Amino acid sequence: MAVTFLTVLIWVWADRALDAELPVFNAVVSVAKSGNPNFWVSFNDEPLTLIEEIVFVGPASKISKVRREVAEGKRFFEFYLDPVKEAMDTSGRHTLYLLNFLKENDEIRELGITVKSCKPETIYVDVIDFIKMPLDVKCVDDQQNPIKDAVIEPVQVEMLVPENWRGEKLVAKVILTRREIEQARVSAVEKTPFIELPAGQIKETHDSVKITMPHVGELLKDYTITRTTLGFNLSVNLQGKYAVEVTSLDAVMSTITIKATPEAKRAYENMRYQVILEIDDSDKDIKSDEPIRKELIYNFPAEYVRRDEIMLNQQPVVASFRLIPLHLTGNGLNSTD
Repeated sequence: MAVTFLTVLIWVWADRALDAELPVFNAVVSVAKSGNPNFWVSFNDEPLTLIEEIVFVGPASKISKVRREVAEGKRFFEFYLDPVKEAMDTSGRHTLYLLNFLKENDEIRELGITVKSCKPETIYVDVIDFIKMPLDVKCVDDQQNPIKDAVIEPVQVEMLVPENWRGEKLVAKVILTRREIEQARVSAVEKTPFIELPAGQIKETHDSVKITMPHVGELLKDYTITRTTLGFNLSVNLQGKYAVEVTSLDAVMSTITIKATPEAKRAYENMRYQVILEIDDSDKDIKSDEPIRKELIYNFPAEYVRRDEIMLNQQPVVASFRLIPLHLTGNGLNSTD
């Protein structure tokens, strides 16, 4: 019995005598999610911060096990900061002494190792109290474009926000997908407003709002576009080799009647080209004395097309054109093949 006991002690002493070190890089400190909802905790406005290096020390067998788990991706060190436990629950900037914080970590203790050193030695923790404020609700689409015609009920919600927020920051958002926008034209869509904290952090309110949209037909008005600019869409295989002769230029450049919202109409007028004549590579192979005929493409702004806020209110114009081969010579243009 005594011999067995002495043998065990010898092995324990031997293991301790063979203490090893293990450097680990890019571990993470983040805020515990169970933190107090009445204040916002961040690391220089970020929800987490990286630890450049931690040097662990402990018995060789235990260090070897941790090293293997890290190498195999089975262990990643993320440490959660509880602001209340660390006495950082008052508004302001606090200093966290990282070495002491890590040495008290339960996960490290359970591994049977300890922390010898770390970089950095301190990190700063910012705490901002939340206060309840009335927020205007703003509705946007999934591209973050404002939906100006959305009817929101109620138009304001009360929510806890950082105490230093003022003015334009006092807004809660709701996002409607294209399908939800279409649904809102039929019946109310219920959504939960949220605020965006720095670094993309989201905080939702406890209340929901209902959103309705007017029918598309109620928004669109009749307009006539009197200034028309024509653009050509040719592949690189045709550019510099063929000239486009439009034989129905009067029809192509005629006025365009549309149904649109005022904003969509203005955006369309400001497009570089209102109509596009798309020419395919195969058009050069057409053997006929008659001009090639194709419908014009009406170059409506994609954003307003997606929202059904602009549409053609006439039959598309059919353009007639010819492709004329061009061959460059020293004096100008010549024809070859």
